[in-house]
Amino acid sequence: MALWNTVKDFMDHLVQNEDDAKNLQEEELRLAAAALLVRAMVIDGEIDNRERETIERVLEQRFGLDAGQTNQLVAQAEQREHEAVDLYSFTSVITSRLDNEGRQKIVEMLWEIVMADGEVHEFESNLIWRVAELLGVSSRDRIRLRKKVEQSQMKSVWSDG
Repeated sequence: MALWNTVKDFMDHLVQNEDDAKNLQEEELRLAAAALLVRAMVIDGEIDNRERETIERVLEQRFGLDAGQTNQLVAQAEQREHEAVDLYSFTSVITSRLDNEGRQKIVEMLWEIVMADGEVHEFESNLIWRVAELLGVSSRDRIRLRKKVEQSQMKSVWSDG
């Protein structure tokens, strides 16, 4: 019986370590995505409340977070983005964890951020182009996602008005 308990404890330990690793990978993915969204918010030199609110909304929706978790994630992302020297540190995490559909969703989220203030600055457009390239999202899909977000925002404007 003692041998069985030892084996069971060992198996439980392996399962716990696997769960911990999955949670860490999910946290890294959320932080990388959030840092890219923060970069999109700050790249034009102006931080608009609509952009910040959009970041919070898309992170809550995409990752199923509550307001407290989202605020903490955005604060961590702002710090990480400030320290980052390139985009690769973020895009490599995303590329390794998400399939093409998931990577396209990240590009769509970026479009939502940069369009939140009603205009797309050339720095913002260039950022999305570079991120899409690093994520392996085609130019055709990047443009399609831009149009999708534009249409969604137009519908939102008409329904709000």
